[in-house]
Amino acid sequence: MFAYFYVKFTCLQEFGCSIQCNYYFCSVEINILDTTKIMDESLKEYFTLALSVDCVVFGFDDEGLKVLLIERSAEPFNGYWALPGDLVHPRKDLNQSVNEVLFNLTGISDLYFEQVETFGEVNRHPFGRVITASYYTLVKISDYKLNPASFAREARWFLLKDVGSLAFDHNAILNSCFNRLTKSVRMNPIGFELLPKMFTLSELQSLYEAILGETLDTRNFRKKVAKMNILKDTKKTQKSVSHRPAKLFSFDEQKYYELKKTGFNFEL
Repeated sequence: MFAYFYVKFTCLQEFGCSIQCNYYFCSVEINILDTTKIMDESLKEYFTLALSVDCVVFGFDDEGLKVLLIERSAEPFNGYWALPGDLVHPRKDLNQSVNEVLFNLTGISDLYFEQVETFGEVNRHPFGRVITASYYTLVKISDYKLNPASFAREARWFLLKDVGSLAFDHNAILNSCFNRLTKSVRMNPIGFELLPKMFTLSELQSLYEAILGETLDTRNFRKKVAKMNILKDTKKTQKSVSHRPAKLFSFDEQKYYELKKTGFNFEL
């Protein structure tokens, strides 16, 4: 096997050497397969753990805020509902593996994930020491079709209030990611992506109430939104409704980023 490395040739004046010394890019044949001969015996146990990723995919529809779960068809926790997650291949990057794992289990891919927390309790996995990195994202459910595969017997969206006891420590992972989500939606306008291009203020408020899990004062909410000046009045109203048609608005993304450059802080 060939390996490439830098070699420094040192020349000493007392040896009468007048050659200029530089770094050279060299190729030599070395044996790097048997690391047991160079690894200290006390270090071996540190190279026996596994790494995994767990995906917390929050979704929103007319029923409210949901999370994507899979029913496991493999041990451990065969038959349990769990977050989509799996071990990371030793030769693959952590962040690269997130969408790959999600696709292999649910058929969904190409999502933007944010890493939240690492869980490393010694006995969190029955088969051995596994450290997992949790990631979360927020999507509009109607934009995606589920196609469970691999050890996912089924994939389904659950309302958060209907989530029971999950496999491993996935309830703790879910809670951690939900806490990050609630903080993010108060500080960033990520919720607008879940709404139609044109929406009412009531729909916007309902979205944030579903995500935050609390009832917001309508007057204060609309006052804060109006003060931000990041909504465009489309000059249109609702159609085919039994009540008085409400005004339709849209999110002014360009205006938001212009304001952000000046130090604007989105906060609900």
